[in-house]
Amino acid sequence: MIRAAAALLALTFAAPLPASDAPYVPTPMSVVDAMLEIAEVGAKDFVIDLGSGDGRIPLRAATRFGARGFGVEIEPHLVRGANAAAKKQGVADRVRFEARDLFDTDVSGATVLTTYLFQSLNLRLRPYLLANLKPGTRVVTHEFHFGSWQPDRKTTIHAPDKPYGDPRSDVMLWIVPADFSGTWRMSLPGEPERELRLGQRFQMLSGSLAAQPLAEGRVNGLSLRFTTGAGASALTYTGRLEGDTISGEVLRHGAAAQPWRAQRVQRGRMDIDAGTETPFQSGSPMGGSR
Repeated sequence: MIRAAAALLALTFAAPLPASDAPYVPTPMSVVDAMLEIAEVGAKDFVIDLGSGDGRIPLRAATRFGARGFGVEIEPHLVRGANAAAKKQGVADRVRFEARDLFDTDVSGATVLTTYLFQSLNLRLRPYLLANLKPGTRVVTHEFHFGSWQPDRKTTIHAPDKPYGDPRSDVMLWIVPADFSGTWRMSLPGEPERELRLGQRFQMLSGSLAAQPLAEGRVNGLSLRFTTGAGASALTYTGRLEGDTISGEVLRHGAAAQPWRAQRVQRGRMDIDAGTETPFQSGSPMGGSR
């Protein structure tokens, strides 16, 4: 089912839509493959597709990569067809589909989550995903992004069977960040404790270490990286979060790595801009789909 381009264009500039109003536009198989590849899907993954249409993304994840999959779709006839396809392709033991609203779906078990939805829906989903997906979960979208939550990777691929617009598609990847924000007491061997202050906007870090500003601060799942100083005196810190403790290494040019550790003494709150953005910033001529 592909609705007229004029209707889609009208929907693009309308007020935010319920999930059931997202029209079904099949994702080209070249895009499906690119989405799964950018997420590095493997046999240990559980792929959840929000707005799964005919089921092609979870089905491809299972048949090509051996992953498990789950798709939610508001149209019952598409769900019936997707479950029938899972049986026909021999993966019904690993992939299933349900007719439900995507906003009423438990996504917490996903290691990979995929969407091809209107951007207004993505913006409504953003705080829910950040609150319910585990740090390190890979989120992949086709065409439509998450506003000021910038992708960690983006690629443009040739899509000759795309049913609208130019025969090219953007595929974007986000890694759900852990929340490192707050005040920490940092220790290095043989040195006095210092105060580390971290602010976080999505995966981007800011702050200070003993009043020295941080640079190049970034979170990747449960890991972080930031730099202090510049030139030959620059120090690069990498670490991994476990509970309220960061353990890692600090690197100085020309010197061996040293261990460091930090304990959180006051919790902060990651800035996710919930509800403050205007939908449809991408300039795309169409709304979303599955």
